[in-house]
Amino acid sequence: MKKQEKRKKRIKAVSPLVTVVLFVVAVAMLLGGSIGGTRAALTYYSETYTSRIQMYDIGVGLIENGKEVSWRDYNSAGDGTWNEHTGVLLENMLPEGESLTLGKTYQENLNVRNSGTINQYVRVSIYKYWLDPEGKKLRDLSPDLIDLHLVNLGTDWIEDEGARTEERTVLYYNKLLYAQGEGTSETPLFADTLTIDDSIAKKVTQETKQEGNYTTIVTTYDYDGVKFQIEVEVDAVQEHNAEDAIWSAWGKRVSFQDGILSLTDSVE
Repeated sequence: MKKQEKRKKRIKAVSPLVTVVLFVVAVAMLLGGSIGGTRAALTYYSETYTSRIQMYDIGVGLIENGKEVSWRDYNSAGDGTWNEHTGVLLENMLPEGESLTLGKTYQENLNVRNSGTINQYVRVSIYKYWLDPEGKKLRDLSPDLIDLHLVNLGTDWIEDEGARTEERTVLYYNKLLYAQGEGTSETPLFADTLTIDDSIAKKVTQETKQEGNYTTIVTTYDYDGVKFQIEVEVDAVQEHNAEDAIWSAWGKRVSFQDGILSLTDSVE
């Protein structure tokens, strides 16, 4: 018998950065565990149906530029609680004293680590959007202007195109992510750089004022003070009964051939 429970935690942090257009960059990290604290492996003995429940630890972490920025681990050997830490993405992207430069490409290597003691399958959901200075979403600014460059698509990561929206991208690692000490416990990268499109700085409004013999042209940046936000959500389910576990936790039908996960259909 297996027990699954979706647990998610969200934090948001704001750090001010000044550019040609005044930007405040808001970046959030979201980490979730889609399985409950234990995986139960049920073994039957004869007709008495005596059962033995084996307890396992499950854990998952998000790696940014080689460092684990957030993680969530269950410790069944201890008091049965979650050990978790939620960090902030892009916190160390800029050298001290440097401002964000529009159009410049920054290194942003992202991948996932199995920090538990059982093998698992993982899913990553990425959200990108813009906020005005009051924190409301800007519908007229495209999330595509926030270019988090995705890599290894089709080889190691596959996109759930049925779950795609303008703001959201959902990726599945198509191989088993092994527990530490048993095999490959870190996925290949799913992203490697971040660039904010500089075309946003060209969106201006000009007003001409005539004062005597002088003409004054006032230029106002349309998106002065806007924020961009990135959220990354990592989910994991156990290897045991993976097809049913993924269907139950994520509403996604999958199949396996030679150990490679393929997507079939989904329920939104």
